[in-house]
Amino acid sequence: MTTNAHLEGEVIQICQELIRIPSVNFGEGKGNEQEVADYVVASLAEVGIASTIYESAPGRCNVIARINGRDSARPGLVLHGHLDVVPVNADDWSVDPFCGDIIDGMIWGRGAVDMKGMDAMILAIVRKWGRNGYVPPRDIVVAFFADEEAGSIFGSRWMVDNHPELFAGCNQAISEVGGFSVTLKNGKRLYPVQSAEKGYHWMRLTATGLAGHGLMINEENAVSAVAEAVTKIAAHQWPQKYTRTVKEFFTTVAKVAQKPIDMKDFRPLLNELGSASRMMRATLQHTANPTMLEAGYKANVIPQSASAVIDGRFLPGFENEFEETLANIVGPNIEITTIAKGEGLEFPFDGAISAAMNKALLMGDPDGTPVPFLMGGFTDNKSLAKLGIEGYGFAPLLLPPDLDFMSLFHGVDERVPVDGLIFGVKVLESFLENC
Repeated sequence: MTTNAHLEGEVIQICQELIRIPSVNFGEGKGNEQEVADYVVASLAEVGIASTIYESAPGRCNVIARINGRDSARPGLVLHGHLDVVPVNADDWSVDPFCGDIIDGMIWGRGAVDMKGMDAMILAIVRKWGRNGYVPPRDIVVAFFADEEAGSIFGSRWMVDNHPELFAGCNQAISEVGGFSVTLKNGKRLYPVQSAEKGYHWMRLTATGLAGHGLMINEENAVSAVAEAVTKIAAHQWPQKYTRTVKEFFTTVAKVAQKPIDMKDFRPLLNELGSASRMMRATLQHTANPTMLEAGYKANVIPQSASAVIDGRFLPGFENEFEETLANIVGPNIEITTIAKGEGLEFPFDGAISAAMNKALLMGDPDGTPVPFLMGGFTDNKSLAKLGIEGYGFAPLLLPPDLDFMSLFHGVDERVPVDGLIFGVKVLESFLENC
């Protein structure tokens, strides 16, 4: 029988082993999850849990297993992670990015936070179940997706489009980015649980003008036109707009921090959140950031066209407003084409699933305060939402108060606290056994 001590040791070991398997996603279809998917399948098979690899393209591997619950009449839960990680520049790191070593009480390496740490929690828990013959209260579909870091085209989106039957009977899902501690200025801890995601619209702006010699005066310079459009976007002041989830989050911040709240301006409360304020600030409005520019091929040639890429993020329920505003900003002479797009999500944080999350978190930290929050990024929950599945971010971690956790996502020297991972696996296990 697997004990809690064994569970704690195994989640650390699995996290290290997953990090040591590079599964880098370079985007544009250039990725490979085969080796890490094989590891997952073997880990599950070792304890008698059957799983299947679904290959959306050569090397792009998704792993699915279904664990039957005690009450098959209840709707099932999708418990999911992703197997890919973003690229690294090894020269920027102070350690080997794929070492998986424990240094200063932390496991270091690409994916430690995003999201092989939670993958390790999932594997450690279901392996314990397999050894002990434990049956969860309801059916659980365990999914490890490919390609989340490049828009999920070869991962959850492909699975939902081609194998929706694998998620039949499921009405809820949990995955990354939520359940981590945020220490306020007064020392109190919040545990934000993601119940909403901004929508995203990655778009290309293209200006077409008159090509010619660089010595000429040219009022139809495409480079100038696209530069002007980008400058207008960067200068635009998006108004504050608060969804119900954002209102609940900042109302809770004010209560726990014992600070006044202006329901028309939550920005003063960002000061209570420490390093988490950067992430939460982006939940108060739409954002549109220029991220790429492309123009020209020679110093003395004015090109016929120039383009820029914009990473647009809009609040749930305001997609049309965001797109219309952006079109008005750049004007009619700039062509806008979609690179990728995903809807905003906002689910209620009430009922049995939120009660189970709250109970599990308070079991681990009786002094903490769980609270729903809106995330500025996106997860594979976007794909599952197309099947009517409500998705939440619940990857519990107890973090040191001075750790800039948000900077570790896709950052240099990515690492996760060993103690935080142990806290997380116990909280996640408690949730799964009572949800």
